[in-house]
Amino acid sequence: MERRLVVGIGAAIAVLLLMVGSCFVGAVLAPEFAGALPRMERGRVEETTAPPVVTRKTMPRSEEASGTVREPAPAATTTPIPADILEDASAEERLVARVYERVAPSVVHIRVVQQVSGEGPVFEIPGWPDHPELPDDFFRRGEGSGFVWDRNGHVVTNYHVVEDAEEVEVTFLDGVTVPAEVVGTDPDSDLAVLKVERAGDRLTPAAMGDSDKVFVGQRAIAIGNPFGQEWTLTTGVVSALGRTQPSGTSQFSIPEMIQTDAAINPGNSGGPLLDREGKVIGVNTLILSEDRASAGVGFAIPVNIVDQVVPVLIDEGQYAYAWLGIVGRDLDRETALAMDLSADQRGALVIEVAQDGPAEDAGLQGSDETITGDGATLQVGGDVITAIDEQLVDTMDDLIVYLVEETRPGQQVTLTVLRAGEEETVEVTLGERPHE
Repeated sequence: MERRLVVGIGAAIAVLLLMVGSCFVGAVLAPEFAGALPRMERGRVEETTAPPVVTRKTMPRSEEASGTVREPAPAATTTPIPADILEDASAEERLVARVYERVAPSVVHIRVVQQVSGEGPVFEIPGWPDHPELPDDFFRRGEGSGFVWDRNGHVVTNYHVVEDAEEVEVTFLDGVTVPAEVVGTDPDSDLAVLKVERAGDRLTPAAMGDSDKVFVGQRAIAIGNPFGQEWTLTTGVVSALGRTQPSGTSQFSIPEMIQTDAAINPGNSGGPLLDREGKVIGVNTLILSEDRASAGVGFAIPVNIVDQVVPVLIDEGQYAYAWLGIVGRDLDRETALAMDLSADQRGALVIEVAQDGPAEDAGLQGSDETITGDGATLQVGGDVITAIDEQLVDTMDDLIVYLVEETRPGQQVTLTVLRAGEEETVEVTLGERPHE
C-alpha cells in the first residue's frame, strides 16, 4: 500500500540503528505507500501514522498456465513502432523507444487487497469521520509495479507494495491478470518476490545490469504504473550514488541507493530503473517530496543488492543480515573537538550499544556524556569506528555498506576504534538482525 515517511534531522546528525540503522535526511521521504512515519529528533525515532490511500480496482482477467522454464531469456518486444514513424526521430528518441519496446513486456502492474484495523478511513464514507457505524476492520486496495525475474513465474517488487496483503494479482502487458502468491519478503531491503502460474514461454524476464558500473549523469529510464497509469515511461539521469535511506518497512536502512531525477510517483514502487540498454540497474522505491508527487529526487534499490537478496528469498522466503548491534552517527568536527580528537578525524561514533548484542559482547562502548552548545545537544565519548577488516570507515554509510555487502551472520570482523583517543582493535562475531 502507499505509505509516507516524514523525517526530521539536525544538520550534523545521521543516526542509524546498526546493523543497519535508520539514516534520515531533512525532508519528506514518500516510499509510495501510507503507513508508519519514523520521525527523528536528534537521534531518536518516533512512530506516527499517515492516512491510507484509496486506489481504484479493475476487474481481473484470467489465464490458464502450465509448465515453467528456469533459464531467463532476452526481453521480448511489444508491437514494434513502425520505421516510418521513427524515421525523423532523434537518436535519443529512438534509444528510449527501443528500450520501452524491449522491457515493457517484463514490467507488471500489481494490485493488492489488505486488511487494516484502526487506521482511519479507507474508502470514502459519507459523513466521515462522524459516521455512526464503522466496522472494526477495513479492507483497502493498493497498487504498485514489479518485473519478471525468471521463467519460473517469479516477480520482483517492493515489500511495501504487498505488505500484509490478503490478495495479490498481477497484470501483464498483454492484458492478462493472474493471482500471485508472496513467496519471500525482506522488509530491511524493501524487496519481495511473488510467484505466478503462467507458462514460461509467456513470461519475459528482465535483463539485469551491474549497479557497480552506474555513474552520475548516466541515462535513467523508469517504467511503472504511477497513479494507476499503466506502463508509464519516464526518463532522466542518475543524479547521485551511494545514498543511504531508511527502508520505511523496518528499523534498518538501505545502502548504496541510486538517486535519479526520472519522475517516480506513487504506483512506480517496485518497478525497474533501467540503463540505456534496457538492463535493470535498480528497483524504484522512494521519493523526496512534500506532496507525494515527483520532485525530481527519487531513489532505487541498487540491482546488486537485488541480485544478492532475491535468490535467497526464492529459496528460503527471507534473508538473514549480519548485525553489529549499535546506534551510531558520523563523527563531525564539533564532536571530534569535544572529544579532544583532531578536527578532521573521521569515523562512525557509537552512540548506544544494544543490550546482549554482538557489540556489547565484544566490549564496544557507547557515548557516556552529553554536551550542549549553540542550541544543540551532542552525545560524545563513545568508541569511534575508523575501520572494519582494514577497510576505512569515514562515515556510518561506509560501515553499513560493508556489513550488508560483505558479511553474514556468524562471521567475525575486526573493528579498529578510537577509545579515549587511543587506537584499539575489537574482534566482533556478528549476530543476525532481529526481525522486531
